Amino acid sequence: MMITTQRLLDLTAAAQACHGEDLLRLLREANGLYQQGLQDLLRSLVMHLGSLPTPDLVGAAMDAGMLCDTSQGREELLLLLALAKWEMTPAALAYSQLAEDAARRGVSLTPED
Repeated sequence: MMITTQRLLDLTAAAQACHGEDLLRLLREANGLYQQGLQDLLRSLVMHLGSLPTPDLVGAAMDAGMLCDTSQGREELLLLLALAKWEMTPAALAYSQLAEDAARRGVSLTPED
């Protein structure tokens, strides 16, 4: 996780001097690292919390600030919990900063219609 965090911080810093296609390339790499970090955290949570009863998973997800209930599947609850935890990491915060800055400069991973 530390390598992912450091690389995302490096990309965020480098993005300040990039424009157009160079910025888009950095954003794509950063997005891949963001997704990788989230998946790594999800795997860790599944190993540590996967055996919890569903109501306990709901409670943990709600405690982390996610709206959910017992009608949701265990996989979805674990993903919500991972997302809530991931969004507070320095890596995810760096990615958000990079993506917001790129969007302000007209660069996005989602094409406009």
